[in-house]
Amino acid sequence: MSLNGGRLILGFVLLVAVGLLAGIAHSSWPAPEVLNAETEVARAPIDRVRVEVLNAGGVDGQARAAMGRLRSVGFDVVQWGNAGEFDRSSSVVIDRVGRLDMAGAVANALGIHNVLREADSSLFVDVTVLLGNEWSGVIVQEEDSLPAPSRTPWDLRGWFSR
Repeated sequence: MSLNGGRLILGFVLLVAVGLLAGIAHSSWPAPEVLNAETEVARAPIDRVRVEVLNAGGVDGQARAAMGRLRSVGFDVVQWGNAGEFDRSSSVVIDRVGRLDMAGAVANALGIHNVLREADSSLFVDVTVLLGNEWSGVIVQEEDSLPAPSRTPWDLRGWFSR
């Protein structure tokens, strides 16, 4: 057999091997999911929630701690600081745009159980949080809540996120 004939057979074998590997790789990829209106609504994430956090209890650092907690879980805290008065003993989350689901999500993130509906479009926020002097910043997790995912050694994002 000549040198050109050997190269031709080797090239053919390599071509078949590459084709087999490509076929195996393609068959292991998941098929694209067909979405309809029902699955699209079920998967839609909560809208961007603009939150105002006000210290109404007079305890130093409350608004900053709540702002940090809310931002760490994905809320858009657009304003934080002191309320006009420091006379609140209990905390309350106020729905400003008629979306109790948003206010409930903020309340859940902060461990606050009081949620009110007081629409006010002049504030340019979706939710207002008034922190009373009883809010400690310690979040008590519900029994059915999921634990935080553990950091895996091969996921470099987990090592650099803190």
